[in-house]
Amino acid sequence: MAHYAKLGANNKVIAVHVVADKDCQNADGVEDEEVGRQFLENIHSWPLWKKTSYNTSGGQHKNGGTPLRGNYAGIGMTYDEDNDIFINKKPHASWVLDVATASWKSPIGDAPELTEEQANNMQRYAWNEADQSWDLTDPVA
Repeated sequence: MAHYAKLGANNKVIAVHVVADKDCQNADGVEDEEVGRQFLENIHSWPLWKKTSYNTSGGQHKNGGTPLRGNYAGIGMTYDEDNDIFINKKPHASWVLDVATASWKSPIGDAPELTEEQANNMQRYAWNEADQSWDLTDPVA
């Protein structure tokens, strides 16, 4: 089975459809993205489709295969045409796109690791856009 993202305005994913393998094969019996796209266009009268891989996340294929377009597409995600990847909504204005992992990163890197005590107190780090910093939340009372 193949999965295709239906793209709307501004390359937003508005649906994901499954297509049978036989409906994605060219005359030589080889899977061809364009054949699957045309199949969906004929059924739905919609021209904008991009193949997506159920096994791809964060730029990696979970079974060791070749990743396709950074992430499995989901409704509300965006197809980034320049980088040929599916990405989530940018969480903060200052964050930058890491194309290799098809994800957004803070301008100063990942949040610090929690200590065991912080984790036991159910604390976490939250991004502070105004200060461009990771702030530790108050412990749960």
